[in-house]
Amino acid sequence: MASTSSLTLSQGLLVRAISYQGSTQSSDHRVSLSTLSLSTFSGLKSSTPRASTSRRRLPTCSNQNRQVRAAAVETIGTAVETSLVDKSINTIRFLAIDAVEKANSGHPGLPMGCAPMGQILYDEVMRYNPKNPYWFNRDRFVLSAGHGCMLQYALLHLAGYDSVQEDDLKNFRQWESRTPGHPENFETPGVEVTTGPLGQGIANAVGLALAEKHLAARFNKPDNEIIDHYTYAILGDGCQMEGIANEACSLAGHWGLGKLIAFYDDNHISIDGDTEIAFTESVDKRFEGLGWHVIWVKNGNTGYDDIRSAIKEAKAVKEKPTLIKVTTTIGYGSPNKANSYSVHGSALGTKEVDATRKNLGWPYEPFHVPEDVKGHWSRHVPQGAALEAEWNAKFAEYEKKYKEEAAELKSIITGELPAGWEKALPTYTPESPADATRNLSQQNLNALVKVLPGLLGGSADLASSNMTLLKMYGDFQKDTPEERNVRFGVREHGMGAICNGIALHSPGLIPYCATFFVFTDYMRAAIRISALSQARVIYVMTHDSIGLGEDGPTHQPIEHLASFRAMPNVLMLRPADGNETAGAYKVAVLKRKTPSILALSRQKLPQLAGTSIEGVEKGGYIVSDNSSGNNPDVILIGTGSELEIAAKAADELRKGGKAVRVVSLVSWELFDEQSDAYKESVLPSAVSARVSIEAGSTFGWEKIVGAKGKAIGIDRFGASAPAGRIYKEFGLTPEAVVAAAKELC
Repeated sequence: MASTSSLTLSQGLLVRAISYQGSTQSSDHRVSLSTLSLSTFSGLKSSTPRASTSRRRLPTCSNQNRQVRAAAVETIGTAVETSLVDKSINTIRFLAIDAVEKANSGHPGLPMGCAPMGQILYDEVMRYNPKNPYWFNRDRFVLSAGHGCMLQYALLHLAGYDSVQEDDLKNFRQWESRTPGHPENFETPGVEVTTGPLGQGIANAVGLALAEKHLAARFNKPDNEIIDHYTYAILGDGCQMEGIANEACSLAGHWGLGKLIAFYDDNHISIDGDTEIAFTESVDKRFEGLGWHVIWVKNGNTGYDDIRSAIKEAKAVKEKPTLIKVTTTIGYGSPNKANSYSVHGSALGTKEVDATRKNLGWPYEPFHVPEDVKGHWSRHVPQGAALEAEWNAKFAEYEKKYKEEAAELKSIITGELPAGWEKALPTYTPESPADATRNLSQQNLNALVKVLPGLLGGSADLASSNMTLLKMYGDFQKDTPEERNVRFGVREHGMGAICNGIALHSPGLIPYCATFFVFTDYMRAAIRISALSQARVIYVMTHDSIGLGEDGPTHQPIEHLASFRAMPNVLMLRPADGNETAGAYKVAVLKRKTPSILALSRQKLPQLAGTSIEGVEKGGYIVSDNSSGNNPDVILIGTGSELEIAAKAADELRKGGKAVRVVSLVSWELFDEQSDAYKESVLPSAVSARVSIEAGSTFGWEKIVGAKGKAIGIDRFGASAPAGRIYKEFGLTPEAVVAAAKELC
């Protein structure tokens, strides 16, 4: 029986328990089955083979009897008759068809074509506990082709997940439904990551597999492999076309992520028609070049044993990820729409649904799950509970023998931060030497990695510029996966999405990634998914303004601060010195469901009087003030490198007898979270004389300075010159702030 601590670990709100990879019956153990009569399947439209691959017409259902064999069910160790497998697969198809039809919205084609893959994965291969979707060492599944989400919802429903009941299927794509139009991890327990934007999901899967390999290397022992799970993904032609997929899969091959198995739904249909019009490359050869093991299942419609054999082969390849190309028919079973774009993204329509029911011999009402199918799938609830209980006992033994490692692993599994971790953050005084906030960031990262067991990350080939290296660790590589410096190469988009996967693997994993702030343009889609999926990723973005100087306008961000302030659930932090950089990291670590972007300077900045970690936690706070009664003559507001300019301008104005308040507005989002009383104490509504200064777009600053205030910034592209000269030419100077203030008070 598991120890109390183990039970607490496995039953917590965000618990990730570790599944037991027990002995199973090999898929070589096959049984002969009775002759079956299969429904007629006709009406496939012809298609031209791709130039670079050999494509053949897939077998269709016919009235002729034929012999087929079923593999032994891996997780249960008992054979399942092919007739029941066929019936279960058609159950998946019709749950998808019926849900899309009822909503009159959705994508029925992929679930109809991929149902055999889904059936074999969820029913025969994957290890999970439906009653605890957050069980740590469960196998992960990612539907990268998220538009086909009814496939996943149908599988979760059959497997016994509480998150997808029959009413949820009937509520597909409706207001407050747990079955939204694309998979959302924050809405539907059992969904690992949020997918929909094509290519993001397979990149997330790479992050999930990276996390497993890293944690296994750190915590597994010769006598107790406490971490051992697989990551499975289904991606389609659209994912393959997106550049992010190639970026992430290149890294997966380089890292040798042997427990990543991706199924490529090779149906050669996209929204515009046959992929022959725009996509004729050999995906097989490309993935072989990326360092993947590649298998081709030529009949994904009825070749169940071929799918099983491919999975068995993939698991035998330990040093490479595997791509299983499964050639399928989109909309399989639909007499008039299968193998065409018309089944991709819209409901079949009443007549075609009836025709498909007749074609596949499906006499049931919409949303009906036959009793024998329901009974067959019901075993996954006790099976999952048994696997989790067995792991609890295994972890209890691990904890007895390896106390220190168990404590670290428990922190990663539960997300509970070590007591007093924030005391590791460095602090600074005005006497501390001036430094670029990118350098101060590195000091914080290297301090935090000593106390946060889940912190790991890296840069997009700019570690020496972003200053992100963890000095006490080596590089995460194929043969050194226990290390915590991740080399992403020049792959910003893939980097961001991989970090999303790492963050969503376990609550205590805290990934960070870095590049120049301007190059967030290459990864904006991944950052948006971070925000949407509530993934705590720390984006370390250096060279944050025209202050980078001579590299010029191609590298100088202008609109970027404003654009991320406009993005929901993102913390945009622009610290001014060492204390504010430390405060930014404290906030970023504590915000478990929000990604943070730290905009950091290339140029040296002084350590200012009045800055503090506590102030950053408020988002905006008073740095200096010689007024009384919360009634200054003017308020000067700055962020980042321009807070120094505001402070210098305040000194000059005070010489003239003005009562001046200087406010650091390091994070608008955090400031907005404060009480009205606190905000009034910092920016009193009675004081309309306000001047802001920031080396970026003035867009949005009217919200802060008001209609009567002045915003000093840059509303054009930058220039190539030394930083001091550019600041002067653009009017970002203490003199400009003083002049603006004098116009107001």
